[in-house]
Amino acid sequence: MRSGPAAGHDGILHEAAFYDSDEQFLAVVLPFLRDGVAAGEPTVSLFGERNQDLVRKAMGTDSGVVFIDGGPHYLRPAVAIKRHRQMLSDYVAAGAVQIRIAGDVPHPGVGVPWEWWARYEAAANEVYDDFPMYGLCPYDTRTAPPQVLEQARRTHTHLVSADGRREASSTYQEPRDFLANAVTPWTQPLEAQPPLVELRDPEVGQARRAVIALQATALLADDDLNGLVVSTSEAVTNGLLYGRGPVLVRAWAVPGRIVVTVTDRGPGPADPAAGLLPGPGPGGLGLWLAHQLCAYVSLRRGPDGFTLALVAGESVA
Repeated sequence: MRSGPAAGHDGILHEAAFYDSDEQFLAVVLPFLRDGVAAGEPTVSLFGERNQDLVRKAMGTDSGVVFIDGGPHYLRPAVAIKRHRQMLSDYVAAGAVQIRIAGDVPHPGVGVPWEWWARYEAAANEVYDDFPMYGLCPYDTRTAPPQVLEQARRTHTHLVSADGRREASSTYQEPRDFLANAVTPWTQPLEAQPPLVELRDPEVGQARRAVIALQATALLADDDLNGLVVSTSEAVTNGLLYGRGPVLVRAWAVPGRIVVTVTDRGPGPADPAAGLLPGPGPGGLGLWLAHQLCAYVSLRRGPDGFTLALVAGESVA
């Protein structure tokens, strides 16, 4: 039987908390973790380095909590979902009736664009709902921008205060409603400059060669370049097969970074959560691969049609 606020609840219970001091952070997180351990449930702390250190010191050694480094786990949303689902599946296979996970996703306050993490927080309510997951997502009001805090209230069904009070979020939206209307696409600043590459209805090989040629400027790591080339191939193929022509490919490069945008006149994927999981529809697998291989992916819908923006390199700032 599930314990705590999730008792009697099916699927995921997804809570957000807001804090403005280390003391408030611990006041929210420690009871959540301790109650999970006391109930004999798999209990996971999945924070970035600073918050993880706070939790480790407060919990002490042999606490029974599983500590996972949030940095590599939350590198990309599609990767996080894949790892989360495998972890949840393993715990359920071992007999768990509830799994507690507390963690913090990246946002602009720590130097990471928000768009695909907003999509992640909304999609979590669906992609983890076939598991008995009890998730707590604390947000630091000292660093998280107002838009992030407002959208956290719209992507979590319940809110938790530092004194332990819980209430249903009055602004919560169903994932697909939120994803269809609420997420502002992020634009890489480099796109304000004239593109180094502009191709109209290119063959896939032509687009690949154009991206590879930018390596002389960008000098990316081999894995970054190869991931971008594969993702560009998939994006161009999807645009030619499933979009509405013309398909326009633009690309920019500076040392350490390449940005590629692929635009067609169609509406884009019907599923607003496309790319976070391998979708069954046209182009779903290619979009999912791009979300795993690129440093950042942005989905944009506008008067000119649908644009998939792909970023590769060490920085997306």
